[in-house]
This record gives sequence, structure tokens and C-alpha cells, in this order.
Amino acid sequence: MTTDESAPWLVVGLGNPGPGYAANRHNVGFMVADLLAGRMSGSYRRAQKAQAQVLEGRLGPMGPGSRRVVLAKPSSFMNLSGGPVSALRDFYKVDTARVVAVHDELDIDYGTLRLKLGGGDNGHNGLKSMTKAMGPDYHRVRFGIGRPPGRMQVADFVLKDFSSTERKELDYFVDRAADAVEALLLEGLERAQSTYNS
Repeated sequence: MTTDESAPWLVVGLGNPGPGYAANRHNVGFMVADLLAGRMSGSYRRAQKAQAQVLEGRLGPMGPGSRRVVLAKPSSFMNLSGGPVSALRDFYKVDTARVVAVHDELDIDYGTLRLKLGGGDNGHNGLKSMTKAMGPDYHRVRFGIGRPPGRMQVADFVLKDFSSTERKELDYFVDRAADAVEALLLEGLERAQSTYNS
């Protein structure tokens, strides 16, 4: 695998396919990916070699400072994300360290971001599947959704839509997460962490 600066990054928004899941907390990775697609002024197409929607383009300022990006949303369900992501990684010859997973995170307060490289899956089925398919050494942009209230089961909580109160700030937080992805690609992990890890 190549690791030179001209090599593409593979940015993957994690979620579940279909309109019934679109506004779920578990689909915030798709929301961030869709915002990035708008910034790339492109539209998704079906990947040839993987079960995913992809968009190839550039992020960042025009010119040599921008980064080549393959933006992807797996078409599989969340717990099967690893197959499509590893297939895209292999097809585009992307080093695992240039893969970025954007996903919901239960153990972080709503709207809070954490960027990291590697680590465990913390019970997240999408990350569990990705790590099984290609090891843990990829970047994560973790979007906090908080813990379920009362005795609500985690599975029920993540598959519910954001609350009306949460939706008031959701666009702002999704925009900030997209900014964090760009900062990671353009400035590196440490600088992006110092700006966005709060």
C-alpha cells in the first residue's frame, strides 16, 4: 500500500441504508458524509468493487493544498461495514492509516467530537466489523450522541431519530464534524485534535 501525500484518503460515513434509518442517531456518519459530498460538489455513484456509494474528488483549498478523497457510505447494514470498507481500501490502494471512519459514539456527550487513530471498538458494531476486516489502525472521527436515558436499551437509543431538542443544534454539530474531517486530512491528527477534541 502507498502512503505518499498524493495517495487518496478513504473517508467512510457509517450508518444503515434506507430512508427508515436516515435520521437515526446511528446514521450521523452518513449525515457528515453527505455534507462533505456537498463540499466536494459531486454526487455518489455505486462502487464497482464494493457494496457502497462512493464519490471521488478533492477536499480543501483549490490547488496543491487539497487532498484526494474517496468518500463512501457502505450500502450494507452497520454490522457488516467491514466488507465494503476493506474492499474499497484494496480497490483504491489506500493504506489503512489513510482510512477515516465517521461514526456515532455513546460515551461522549451529544455534539462533542473526538479524533483518534486506532483503538478499540467500544461496542460499536460498525467499528467492530471494520477492525475484523482490516485491523484497528484507521482514523476515527467520533461524534458524541450521549448515553440512553433511564433504562432504554442502547440498540433502541441509537436506532431512534435525534430528539427535537437535539435537532436544533444538529446541523451545527454535523458541520463541525465535517470541518474536523477536513482538518484531519489537511493538517494532520495532532492539529485537528487540538482544535476539535473538546
